[in-house]
Amino acid sequence: MPVNIKKDSNQSRREFLVKGSLASVGLLMAGSSAWATPFFFQGKPDSKFFGVQIGVITYSFRSMPGNVQQILKYVTESGISAIELMGDAVEEYAGKPVNTVKLPPRVPGQDQQLTDEQKAQLAAYEKQVADWRATVSMDKFAEIKKMYNNAGVSIYAFKPNALRDNNTDAEIEYALKVAKTLGAKSVTVELPEDPAHSKRLGNLAAKHKVYIGYHAHTQATDTAWDVALGQSPYNSMNLDCGHYIAAGGNNTKETLLALITAKHDRITSMHIKDRRTESHGGDNMPWGQGDTPIKEILNLLKAKKYAIPATIELEYDIPAGSDAVKETHKCLEYAKKALGA
Repeated sequence: MPVNIKKDSNQSRREFLVKGSLASVGLLMAGSSAWATPFFFQGKPDSKFFGVQIGVITYSFRSMPGNVQQILKYVTESGISAIELMGDAVEEYAGKPVNTVKLPPRVPGQDQQLTDEQKAQLAAYEKQVADWRATVSMDKFAEIKKMYNNAGVSIYAFKPNALRDNNTDAEIEYALKVAKTLGAKSVTVELPEDPAHSKRLGNLAAKHKVYIGYHAHTQATDTAWDVALGQSPYNSMNLDCGHYIAAGGNNTKETLLALITAKHDRITSMHIKDRRTESHGGDNMPWGQGDTPIKEILNLLKAKKYAIPATIELEYDIPAGSDAVKETHKCLEYAKKALGA
């Protein structure tokens, strides 16, 4: 059965990537060699403990400027050796056309209200991007993989903005090719409302042997992914454990652990955050203060030897005097301690 998703669910993750573009010009001029080694840590980072890979998503650093070199700096400073890399910074590095269309501010939870002129301008820009995607070389994406790998960071998932139902097949295939070039096993996207779209994505994914990891918010249930998983062996789950718990209802700690066990071979990555249940307010909390069974999840991966990257998604409010890198490192230390490392 289709599930409902807010149409702007990707937007908050995208907006922060633009903020640092001007501030980062000098850093870009320095070239990738200036970012080739970790900063707080000597040598290359290693966040794989007892076979459990702790990673991070670009979104965790949304409060900071975000080109690909800066993101790499934040990851290595956090002590993390793997990432779910989001698409805007990657495409900007590769030369994606700049969007000059002036749009009104987005209101969370509401569709953006555009004039006919703005709609026409946006459609023209999207056509320009689609044409660029159809012809762009993979060389710059290969550079990103080399840059990250040289610093000790692997890219296990790629979250592009090219997998929507209004994207062309060519754009979707482009995204899958980029993922493969980056070394990613999967691309991630919100679980579609329309099963026809997940079937389309799954068919194209099978062609390129790259998985589609579907992400759900609080519409997540034990059966929310069943249609997509049945459509293609390359349709998979990007399970957000925090959102699942915050949904409440029939979703409990016990059912979450049971879901992971039952679907472990169809989960290509998962998001880890600590959220309270719906009855407790559903808030994002510092790790250890919410209702997500983080310790139990990580130790299940350890005990069962499930090769599922556990992605830190920093969503709680950053306390005064701290920053996203420091808080991400705190999450890593929590995970490390939970695993007994």
